[in-house]
Order: sequence, then structure tokens, then C-alpha cells
Amino acid sequence: MKKVVLSLALVAVLGLSFTSCRETAEKAGDAVENAADAAGEAVDDAADAAGDAVDSAADAVENAAGDAVDTAGDAVDNVKDAAGDAVDSAKDAAGNAVDNVKDAAGDAVDKAKEAGNDAVDAAKKAGNDAVDKVKGN
Repeated sequence: MKKVVLSLALVAVLGLSFTSCRETAEKAGDAVENAADAAGEAVDDAADAAGDAVDSAADAVENAAGDAVDTAGDAVDNVKDAAGDAVDSAKDAAGNAVDNVKDAAGDAVDKAKEAGNDAVDAAKKAGNDAVDKVKGN
């Protein structure tokens, strides 16, 4: 009888251990499945975060490029304005130079006329004086 009781006890222990192992195996399978789900979600979250980072970087690059274009446009406008001012200044300077040359030429002509008239008057006087001397003699 001892053998029967021991045999039954042994069968009971073996039965419980198989049941226990089956439950442990199921729990391990569930844990693996849960870990796989968590890893999948982590990968999805990482992909979303990477996508957001790429979008943010693209926006930053776009904004920086827009600012650079605006700055370059302003620089071009400033260069155009400066060039226009330089052309206007050159025109004014050339106009002033032409006016100064005209005035100087006009003054030279006037002085030449005066000198010519004075020379003619002096020649007439000298001629008249000579005639008067000849008549007076």
C-alpha cells in the first residue's frame, strides 16, 4: 500500500508540475507577445518622432532659405539704389562741369572781345594821333 500511496503522490506531483509548466509556458508566451507589442509601439513612436524631426528640420531650412533670399534681395535693392545714386551724381557732376566750361568759355570770349575792342580803339587813337601830327606839321 505504501507503494500505491507513493505512486499516487508521485503521479499527483508530476501532474501538478506539468500543469505548472504549461501555465509558465503560457505566461512566458504572453510576456513575449507583450514585449513584441511594446517593441512594435516603440518602433512606431520612434518613426513618428523621426518624421517630426525631419519636418521640423525641413521647416527650419525653408525658413532660413527664405530669410537668405530676402536678405539677398535687400542687398540687390541696396546695390541698385547705390548705383542709381552714383549715376545721378555723375550726371550732376558732368552737368556742372559742362556749365562751368560754358561759363569759362563765355567769359573768355567776352574778355577777348573787350581786348579786341580796346586794341581797335587804341589803334584808331594812334592812327588819329598820327594823322593829327601829320596835319599839324
